[in-house]
Amino acid sequence: MLPSIIVVLMLIPLTCGENPAIQVILTNKGLQYGKHVGAGWIQDKLELVTLPDISGEIHISIFGSIDYTLTGITITKCDFPEPSVEFYQDVTGFKTSISGLSVALTGGWITHLGVIHDRGSFNMAIFSVDVTSVVTLGKDPDGHLSVTSVSCDAHIGDVDIQFHGGASWIFQPFVKHFKGYIRSEIEHRVCPDVEESIVMLEGYLQAMKVSFDVDQDLTLDLPLTGLPVIDASNLNLGFKGEFYSIKTHTDPPFESQPFTVPEQSGYMLSVGLSEFTLNSASYGYYSAGLFQALINDSMIPPGSHLHLNTSAMGPFIPQLPKMYPGLLMNLQVYAREVPLFSFQPGAVKLGFQGAVKAFAIQPNGTQTPLFKLNVDSKFSGKVWIAGGRLKGSVTMNNFTLMLVSSEVGTFQTDAMESIARIGARVVLAKLNEKLGKGVVLPRMKQAQLVNTVLEVEEGFIAISSDAQVLLPDRDFN
Repeated sequence: MLPSIIVVLMLIPLTCGENPAIQVILTNKGLQYGKHVGAGWIQDKLELVTLPDISGEIHISIFGSIDYTLTGITITKCDFPEPSVEFYQDVTGFKTSISGLSVALTGGWITHLGVIHDRGSFNMAIFSVDVTSVVTLGKDPDGHLSVTSVSCDAHIGDVDIQFHGGASWIFQPFVKHFKGYIRSEIEHRVCPDVEESIVMLEGYLQAMKVSFDVDQDLTLDLPLTGLPVIDASNLNLGFKGEFYSIKTHTDPPFESQPFTVPEQSGYMLSVGLSEFTLNSASYGYYSAGLFQALINDSMIPPGSHLHLNTSAMGPFIPQLPKMYPGLLMNLQVYAREVPLFSFQPGAVKLGFQGAVKAFAIQPNGTQTPLFKLNVDSKFSGKVWIAGGRLKGSVTMNNFTLMLVSSEVGTFQTDAMESIARIGARVVLAKLNEKLGKGVVLPRMKQAQLVNTVLEVEEGFIAISSDAQVLLPDRDFN
């Protein structure tokens, strides 16, 4: 009888192996906010609810058996107490209770007594509706979150009916015969409808993707790594959080390490992002051969004093323009090893070990190897959230060039290293200008993060935030 009201309230809490690389924690504050928003939305939409017909048969000694149908049932008023929702450790799930719900309804009645048909309208009041539902959360073999109804109990305190129109004056004295049946019918319908909706939700969860292509090169795997963990104040979900190269789909030669997100009961939601996730993305690009580039003279601005040819390289390698006069050059730049990020308290660090192979381009287009340099650099950065934007800054801590091999004889790399350092600082200055402006935090159509803070911890980044839900203006179903 009341599925459209009860089902949504039962589901409010959900409108949320290996070491997980991403952890999502819903706190009790977030749970209660979700309950409050959901209850308020239901209250606003109750006038749009149409309830299922109720049909039955009642035997009255004076008239015999009377078939009746209550149809077009709509809610005109609702005394809607806010439900109680809590984390339920006994079943690793949620317990939701509604107590003292009372509803006024109106609709039409139709009766059949032999060949006699009659109809009219009615007003109904349902008093002291109590419903308690318990659901458990789990994980299916593919890593989807699962939800299962454990128990449901519904009790209706009383029902009152007033018939109008038609031969209602005949039936009104026999309301007591209707009340027991209708009360029982309502009680018997509530929990099956709640449980049916939970089964539907389970179907939606099973249909959700646990792997996403983020671009043409990388895919992100986000299955649950273990069962949800619930205590008296939190729900913790652990996700794999690993990037793969679509081309190779190979695991990186390192594993996700365990970490614990600090408890932040003052916020609704906390997310822990392990350095493993970022490094798996780096490995995915590296294993797909994407950390390499070919640089030629056409890529250098025409107004630059330094060009990529053997003559311009004379101040750094005096013998080069003598051996190969007037030839353009190509530089093959690539990572020698996987660039790895390290999260340390207050800082993000990155090491890049690269190499540069230089070639002279002969008149016939062939490339002659000249030399190979190793490029080792280290960077540190800070990230923070301010004004609803993710901001940051990067500092270069080390930059060295070392001659590994040469087909043109040995030469000193100090001057070349100094020029490269200057170029790197110019690039970092432009990058920091953009990072200082930041990027707007992502938001969904119906929700946005507010009061968000970010902390870099040992091995992971912790983000804590409240949420503001912007409910859609659509029909309640």
